[in-house]
Amino acid sequence: MKTLSRLAIATVFAFNLQALAADAGKNLATSPVPRDAGWMKRHESFNVISKKGEAELVFLGDSITQGWEGKGKAAWATHFAPLKAANFGIGGDRTEHVLWRLQNGNYDGLKPKLTVLMIGTNNTGHQGRPQKELNGEIYNCNAEQTAEGVAAIVKALREKQPQMKILLLAIFPRGASAEDAMRKQNDATNAIISKLADGQNVHFMDIRKTFLQPDGTLPKDIMPDLLHLNEVGYDKWVEAIKPKVLELLQ
Repeated sequence: MKTLSRLAIATVFAFNLQALAADAGKNLATSPVPRDAGWMKRHESFNVISKKGEAELVFLGDSITQGWEGKGKAAWATHFAPLKAANFGIGGDRTEHVLWRLQNGNYDGLKPKLTVLMIGTNNTGHQGRPQKELNGEIYNCNAEQTAEGVAAIVKALREKQPQMKILLLAIFPRGASAEDAMRKQNDATNAIISKLADGQNVHFMDIRKTFLQPDGTLPKDIMPDLLHLNEVGYDKWVEAIKPKVLELLQ
């Protein structure tokens, strides 16, 4: 059996180093990927809604958005359902999942006037945890990478729906206090994505103080698990954004 020459070995070694470097530099937050069968079923239900072409207002995001169908159900029925709203939230979604959805049918057939977008807390919260859709790879994503993922979603929405306005919300606070490490990372992401606003098509709105005590404490009577809203929290969300939503729907 022939042995590899030193040049060939060096070439293979250099190629492997380049591949490892490229993989190490990959931003998972901007790399579209789907999830499991249950997730796919919900994703496809959004495609059905999209094809009907009736929704004029879309809420896009993760479990906090999906929660309009749970703890926020009454508030949704009163305030947003009459505005021909659709809920495109999926629990556990990160920016890369939303990007995949946008590439695979979500919004196809729709011509909404406005999307309310909030995404990114799972990019922070899933750090250090193996992910099934990544073949068990340990997830890692910093504030800058998450912000790039949010920016990619905004770009994809603008390309798919150029007539539509986007109300980009700051990622909601999480954790008991301002010293919570995950809250700090989300705050850093918010500082970056706030710059995506152009005052015409993309509008940034930071309503974090709506949920916080003056000292930065997040009360459990608004977010019992220090992440997800209860009924009181959804009422506060409505109060904070509805005037802006109505303005942007005009």
